Amino acid sequence: MLPVDTSLELREKYSHDWTEDLRFLPDAVALPRTVDELQRVLAYAYERDIPIIPAGGRTGLSGGMLPVYGGWVVSLEKLNHFHIDTSNLTAIVQAGVITQTLHEAVEAVGLFYPPDPSSRGSCTIGGNIAHNAGGVRAVKYGTTREYVLGLEAFLPDGRPLRTGSATLKNSTGYNLTQLLVGSEGTLAVIHTAILKLLPKPRWVRTLLFGFPDAGAAVGAVVKIFQRGILPAAIEFMERDAVLFGQAYLGEKLYPGAEEAGGLLLVEVDGNHLEALEGECVEIEEVAFECGATKSWYAQTSDERDRLWRLRRCLGIAVKSSGPYKEEDTVVPRTVLPELLQKVKALGAQYGFRSVCYGHVGDGNLHVNILREGLDEKTWQEEVPKAIEELFRFVIAQGGALSGEHGIGWVQRRYMPIQFDADHLRLMQELKRVFDPKGLLNPGKIFP
Repeated sequence: MLPVDTSLELREKYSHDWTEDLRFLPDAVALPRTVDELQRVLAYAYERDIPIIPAGGRTGLSGGMLPVYGGWVVSLEKLNHFHIDTSNLTAIVQAGVITQTLHEAVEAVGLFYPPDPSSRGSCTIGGNIAHNAGGVRAVKYGTTREYVLGLEAFLPDGRPLRTGSATLKNSTGYNLTQLLVGSEGTLAVIHTAILKLLPKPRWVRTLLFGFPDAGAAVGAVVKIFQRGILPAAIEFMERDAVLFGQAYLGEKLYPGAEEAGGLLLVEVDGNHLEALEGECVEIEEVAFECGATKSWYAQTSDERDRLWRLRRCLGIAVKSSGPYKEEDTVVPRTVLPELLQKVKALGAQYGFRSVCYGHVGDGNLHVNILREGLDEKTWQEEVPKAIEELFRFVIAQGGALSGEHGIGWVQRRYMPIQFDADHLRLMQELKRVFDPKGLLNPGKIFP
């Protein structure tokens, strides 16, 4: 018997992720408990032309798991086993493992898995791989794809596919592993990954700086790198983001932070404490040279957690305030001040308020456009024009539509801004090779 449930309660639960307020009711939900059950579900659905939508923690922000054409949502949450190889610094991890669970397990044995999305407490490794998740440490350690050595997956009809190997080097044929990373569940259903681990850094230091305006904060980012420092994280929060976060948490974590126009959260890590302390001194010098007026310095783990608590809650804090659209813009770091100015200018032109924060160390600015009092016509017709104009600016500056959230359902209309017809056609032809019936996560990525 297949692990498929058609109850309305469960279908409603799996009708949405964290993308805006969008909901699409699936025809059924499958919750396979084993890899064999997953294979049987896929084979059964393929034979009957039933669309399959893979799902992980359902924390996505691009509508990547929305069942827009019905079909079956196949949740991989019960495939949640993993094994850590401390000798080879690798881990065999099933798709349903919560990212924070893996973090804690590898750190308990002195190792380190760097990808660190803000939703780490609820997102899954499978979802991270599907969207090539980045997170706060991408500036130094890279995104998820840098840690995926090999994958086990099923093609839409249930045939097994194994890519890569458990080795750090592999120059054997086409790199199908990296093709699947970031493919948003449109090519195959990934159920197991071989992940690379690192030794855990011995020391971590975290600093927070308050600037009189947001432009000064993002302008300091390039200066830090020009000093020859590679931080583990550089995060930006404008004043409105701080206010949303404090309201959501119901507390002021850093007295006076809400008075700053922009905050910059900087973290460094390494194995030599003296060198790390020296980097902190240099970062502080740069920050105050660029206009910082206030600083906080965390040395203990409790102090560090306190500094991070506000930043990590911002996504859910903004979402809880009402309908919004989040754009995952990414540009070269030097363009960040101009990007922020463009966002605010578009808001003035089209009549919306935006809340900005993000991973500015790698040029990734999350732009949250709030609906608030906007009427339906403005929200559905005018705001998308502003988003298109924003994306055209981003692409003209050498940026990309998405840094880590993916394209999914909501951004697919903008793909022709970044890719010409031949490029899009090539990607669609690849999709047909893997999924000739078009049953796997239909309606995603392509306009």
